[in-house]
Amino acid sequence: MSAQGRVPASSTEDAAGEPSPEAADTGRKAVEAWLRENSDDLISWRRHLHANPELSRIEFATTEFVETWLVKAGLQPRKLPTGTGLICDIGPEGPRIGLRADMDALPLQEFTGLEFASNVPGVAHACGHDAHTAVLLGTASALAQVPDLPVGVRLVFQHAEEVMPGGAIDMVAAGAMEDVSRMFALHCDPRLEVGRVGVRVGAITSAADTVELVLDSPGGHTSRPHLTSDLVYAIGTVITGLPGLLTRRIDPRTGTVMVWGAVSAGKAPNAIPQTGMLTGTIRTGDHATWSMLEPLVREIVEGLLAPTGVRYQLNYKRGVPPVVNDEHATRMFEDAIRLLGPDALADTPQSGGGEDFSWYLEEVPGAMARLGVWPGRGDQLDLHQPTFDIDERALATGVRVMTNLVLNAR
Repeated sequence: MSAQGRVPASSTEDAAGEPSPEAADTGRKAVEAWLRENSDDLISWRRHLHANPELSRIEFATTEFVETWLVKAGLQPRKLPTGTGLICDIGPEGPRIGLRADMDALPLQEFTGLEFASNVPGVAHACGHDAHTAVLLGTASALAQVPDLPVGVRLVFQHAEEVMPGGAIDMVAAGAMEDVSRMFALHCDPRLEVGRVGVRVGAITSAADTVELVLDSPGGHTSRPHLTSDLVYAIGTVITGLPGLLTRRIDPRTGTVMVWGAVSAGKAPNAIPQTGMLTGTIRTGDHATWSMLEPLVREIVEGLLAPTGVRYQLNYKRGVPPVVNDEHATRMFEDAIRLLGPDALADTPQSGGGEDFSWYLEEVPGAMARLGVWPGRGDQLDLHQPTFDIDERALATGVRVMTNLVLNAR
């Protein structure tokens, strides 16, 4: 098809090397024609995916579904040796814009009551990945109808975003980023009204690491703590001391925060236990801070526990880096969003959540934007809740933004 060939510069670019307004306008008209004719398909894709969720690294049926519809659009998708990852190129050869969607679901039970609710007990699309996949599938199908694209596009349908360190690492290792010069993604935002898309320069998500501290002591009687190592006292020292000292060692402007999520030790009120455990997370929006967190945590824990005599093992698990939006890529997003209307562009705060899209941005510049999915009335539910749902009008908004990115590329 014509979308696969190299486009002569004279037909798509003006004298300054920019995409011509006429070519971009023709492309947008083709996208709108596709949306008018296929809006029902766009919704049905999302509902099929929603009803048939698959967990990380076993998204086999999802990948087959995406591949089938890409082929029907006249495209040539390629499975990567990652198990369930898929890529598809459109447009001229050379440096490409990468567009990514994640495909996996969460291990939780859905309670939406929707006609197309999950058919799989204990598995649900409660983070909007069904919408992400449908939007990118729609983007691919719409761009396939554009006669001449100003730049090549690589569609990246990624597995295993919901697990750490994430399927993006596998995709990069398998060559998904070869010839990609910039990378973009949308993520559903249930607190932003449908029709609006939020962006920001800099960190839009946080690094997310896990700390597990296992402690042991000889134990003993609570009447004689001086004859043993008081494990519970040691746990209390770390519970308050580690988060507190981190705030004194790290610039607060980095958005770094540590929170304990689980504590366990002992059963009897008059017995000092022999073993205990603490687990928690550390998050930061600053890449440089993320790089130095582990040695700093180890230094602080050692200093806190040394006087107690309690033995310990610290298991520090690095998760994902923060997603740090490149300024030029963010401006590209802003330009694409403004074409939707005067009120479409929104600011968005930095999230404390982690996102493995960050691994792509370790390779090339790029940006992530927030796709509004709240209908404008009713509760603003959060991601990862069993009642999470979207206003499906957001699907067309997502397609328009992603196709505008390509048609305006420079």
